[in-house]
Order: sequence, then C-alpha cells, then structure tokens
Amino acid sequence: MDSVTGVGVLDKSVLVMRSVAERPLNLNELQAATGLPRATAHRLAAALVQHGWLRRDHDGRFDLGLDLASLGRIAAARFPLGARSLPVLRSLRDATGESVQLFVVDGDQRRCVVSLQSPHGLQWIVPEGVLFPLGRGSAGRVLNGERSVIGWIESIEEREAGVASVSAAVRDNDGAVIAAVSVSGPVERLSRKPGERWGAAVSTAAEQIAHQLR
Repeated sequence: MDSVTGVGVLDKSVLVMRSVAERPLNLNELQAATGLPRATAHRLAAALVQHGWLRRDHDGRFDLGLDLASLGRIAAARFPLGARSLPVLRSLRDATGESVQLFVVDGDQRRCVVSLQSPHGLQWIVPEGVLFPLGRGSAGRVLNGERSVIGWIESIEEREAGVASVSAAVRDNDGAVIAAVSVSGPVERLSRKPGERWGAAVSTAAEQIAHQLR
C-alpha cells in the first residue's frame, strides 16, 4: 500500500479500520480487503481490539469497536456543521435524486464530512472521511477559492471519468468559504451541463446551511 503519512504502522491501521467500517470481516476477508500480509492484518486488528477501536462479534469477525461511538459523539459536538447541515442535505438529495456531499478544507486537501447516496442503482459513492485534492472537481475548486457569478461551479469528468458534479460555497458571516455542498453522479444522468440542472438547488442548499450556522 502507498504510505499516506509516512508512518507505516499508522497508515496500515487506518486501512484496517476503513476496511472493517464497510462490513464486519473475518481474518481472511480482512487480509483480502487490505492487501496486508495475514500476520500483519491479524496483529494490527488484535491491537485495535485492545484499544476498543475494533471488537469481535459473535461470529468472531472484526467489527467497529464501541469506543468509537463515544468518540463520534464528541467529534460531532465539536464540529456542529455536519449535524446542522443534515436536514438540508437530505432535502437536496431527495429533490435531485443524486448523491450529495459536504466537503471542508483539511490541510492541503478536502475532506468529505457528510455523504448521502443516491437511490439509483448506478451512483457515485463518496465515503465519509475520504480526502480529495483541492483545486480539482467542483467542490475542490469552490474550496480553493474559485468564484462564480452564477453562484455555483460545475465539473465534468474533471477528477473522475464518467462523473459530473456541481457545487456551491457555504460562507460564514464574513463571507469566507467554510464548506462546499456538492451534487454528483454519472454524466449520463447529470448531463454535461449539471449546473443548468441542479446549480440553483445546490446554491440554495448552501445558503440554507449558512443560515443554520448563524
């Protein structure tokens, strides 16, 4: 695996956590999902169990640990943007029928803090917590400071082939961009002009979220 932080054991541990987050896994499945040597996968998973970040379920599979629930509540309390934006984002997802995300700047990248999936079988899935580059994709360009007189920015296959998106900025009282709301999905549904279809709805959602924070 490619190192993200330069601290190999940390990167591998996070890989284990993210793999188990998708579904409970036995050791063979964990090894296959992570690509790690069997002994390494077992050693890391067992250590994470000791820390309470993983647990063994009744079938002996590795699952997310209960300590994460308390950490999640603390994180949510200290980062109210995600919770306060949820009703607006759900309404946007239901109105568009497409996947909806909320991104924030995290270092020199952007992180997805809320991701709501489209009900369509063919959908663009963005896992919560994933990091993407700034400056690419409509949300990345919004967070990178690009402005648009029409209130939204669109991208077509800019970061990922076959995917289109349209995003708008959530601004604080001083006008600074604090987040980006995005609608994304297959080009065949959103078309090559996703802004014409959903730009106004995304801009309205961004304004509603900003209002919730005031």
